[in-house]
Order: sequence, then structure tokens, then C-alpha cells
Amino acid sequence: MKITFLGTGTSQGVPIIACECSTCQSSDERDKRLRSSVLIEIDETVLVIDTGPDFRQQMLREKVSKLDAILITHDHKDHIAGLDDIRAFNYKQQRPMDVYARARVHNSVKREFGYAFSEEKYPGVPQINQHVITNNIFTIGDIAIQPIEAFHFHLKIFGFRIKNMAYLTDVSRIEAKEMEKLQNLDVLIVNALRIKNHYSHFNLEQALQLIDDVKPKKAYLTHISHLMGKYEDISALLPKNVEFAYDGLRLFA
Repeated sequence: MKITFLGTGTSQGVPIIACECSTCQSSDERDKRLRSSVLIEIDETVLVIDTGPDFRQQMLREKVSKLDAILITHDHKDHIAGLDDIRAFNYKQQRPMDVYARARVHNSVKREFGYAFSEEKYPGVPQINQHVITNNIFTIGDIAIQPIEAFHFHLKIFGFRIKNMAYLTDVSRIEAKEMEKLQNLDVLIVNALRIKNHYSHFNLEQALQLIDDVKPKKAYLTHISHLMGKYEDISALLPKNVEFAYDGLRLFA
């Protein structure tokens, strides 16, 4: 399995105007973070988790020419806003894009992209096959995917386990029965927004506690705001088996 971090950042904590903090002004490319998303390649199957506003830029940067399916963690705009840009894959692959999410998320997508679901579609609109998933294992081809239900404040969201890798973002709480799905991982990817507490995201301490609880072989932190500080400075605070992810990082698991 090849894992590519398309984006490791978040809109949370980022001012609308240009920011002059040391992180945003850093010359280290690892401090330049697009909205969080990950590309997963298993044999000939290519998946993306979440399509935020930077989706098109991320696909171009990584030269992605084939995409089989999209998994969506939840329906906030920074995780679905780029769905319109699947139309390039529709054209190239001559088929609708398979999108997997819970029913509430699909309803949000229909509201946000109503033109893609109208009875009389305008030529060239994105074509989407909506697959409703629940908190049960489903398959894409021969790949088994285990949803992991968690909470983003009061909102129920999904993380995903694929083989011995799990991806969690925007999590603030996860119940014990779902934690069982995180055992015996080679790679855990989990959100860590900043140092200080936040009401709807893990902060650094909470993310590290989760990692300590489930003990993956390796863990990577994502969905990082500029308030976390610079990559090089904050990396010194991490245990040996934990790293900050950065845009473009590639793993093999």
C-alpha cells in the first residue's frame, strides 16, 4: 500500500487575511499545508479520502491520472468542496465517480452540488455514484474498508481502516468499542490541531494519548493548523514513533 499525503492542514485557526506568524512565513515547505486529504494506492486501485477545496491542485501536483473511488469522512466544506473537480476523471475514465459516505453526508453533497443531481443535467456536470455506508465493513473491489465512528464535537464522523493503516481526521472523541478497531496497526494517521485544547479537534496531547493507547508501529499527525507552530520546532516534542506529516509525504505500508 502506498500512502501520499495530499494535504495536512486545516482552515481552522487560519485568518482570512495574509498571516504574518512565523509558521506562515516559514521557508520550510513542510509548513505549507493544503487542506487535509490522503491518496491510497493498493495494487491497481486508487482511492482518495476527502476532497477539500484544494483537491484539484493536489491531483495536479501528484499527477494523479486515475481515481477509482472517494471516501468522505464528513460533510464540512473543507472536506467536500472540491468534489466538482471529479469531472476531469469522469471525462477521462468515461464513468461516474464512486463516492462512499454516510447518508447524511450524501444529502449534504446533493444540497451543495444540486446541479449534479438535477433531472435535466447541464452537459459536463460532475457525475457521482453515491454509495451509502454504515459502521460496517464494505468493499471496493477486493479491498475491505472498516469505518471507525468518532465524534467531531457532537457530529458523528467516520475514519477508515484499510488493512493495517487507519486514518482519522477532525476527531475530538472516540468511544472504547471503536478504539478496538485501531489495534495492531502498522500506521495510524490522526488529527492534531494545535497545542491548546479545542472543542472539536484533538490537540497535540490528546492525539499523542490516543497513539499511546493503541500503540501503532508508526503514527503521523495531520489536520494541523498554523497555531501548532513550525514543523522543525514542534517535531522535537514528539515520541520516536510519531511524526508530523507534511504535504507530499509518501509512505509504504
